[in-house]
Amino acid sequence: MIIAQLSDFHARPHGRPAYGDVDTNAAIHKAVAAVMALDPQPDCVLVTGDLADCGLPEEYAIVRDALGALPMPVYAVPGNHDRREAFAAALHPHYPHLQATGFQHYVVEDFPVRLIGLDTVIAGQDGGEICAEREAWLAERLAEGQGRPTLIFMHHPPFRVAVDGMDVMPCRVSPGFAQLIARHPEIERIACGHYHRPIQLRFAGTIGYVAPGTAHQVALDLRRGQENRFILEPPAFALHVWDREAGLVSHLQPIGDFGPRRDFVLDPAYPGQARQDVIHV
Repeated sequence: MIIAQLSDFHARPHGRPAYGDVDTNAAIHKAVAAVMALDPQPDCVLVTGDLADCGLPEEYAIVRDALGALPMPVYAVPGNHDRREAFAAALHPHYPHLQATGFQHYVVEDFPVRLIGLDTVIAGQDGGEICAEREAWLAERLAEGQGRPTLIFMHHPPFRVAVDGMDVMPCRVSPGFAQLIARHPEIERIACGHYHRPIQLRFAGTIGYVAPGTAHQVALDLRRGQENRFILEPPAFALHVWDREAGLVSHLQPIGDFGPRRDFVLDPAYPGQARQDVIHV
């Protein structure tokens, strides 16, 4: 099973680029094209929030049209830039697993890895929350899984990432949330967005993963007390590959034209044994 994780589209009304000069809409189409070009193609695509930049109907129309080109199922959750009502109005008719109203929680049971989408949005705030109601819902869904391999996907990371500009926009959780996750070793990954950078760490006995943005990234700044700024580093998306022996393996796929694939040609001074059936790196 191959899961593509895209994040943080920030679609904008036509002719109004983000921050005045970032064409996020073109970046969405490039990301979709990159997914389509994969061989083999993913079994499904996750979109971990901020599909729109301002939650406007015209922004969701752009997203809907772009995602409509994908032949595989698409599963999305909202982010802080999304508006639940507009998100649902635009996407629910095309993606019936979404809710018509309220929290955008759902479970996908169609694959070897169980997918649980969790809505972490607090309307009008940058940070997120897994409140008592949402935590209880998640606990019930995890109990129903009977130990099946599981990936939870949400927008706001429920863990610190050691970057002050990001950690000031946390996902508030109860003291019991980490204990809930730790009680379920079948959770292979908690896949998030929001921070526009590839980040991974151990959390509550599993692996927390933050996907990069499909357009602009947040500049990495490990100095204390710094605010976030964006940078036009190469966009990318994650590929989570389920293997019965290895478990869930996460790869980072840059988006762009990097030229053709090239064969490794060994230098005569190579100290190893040159064999035709071995790929040397």
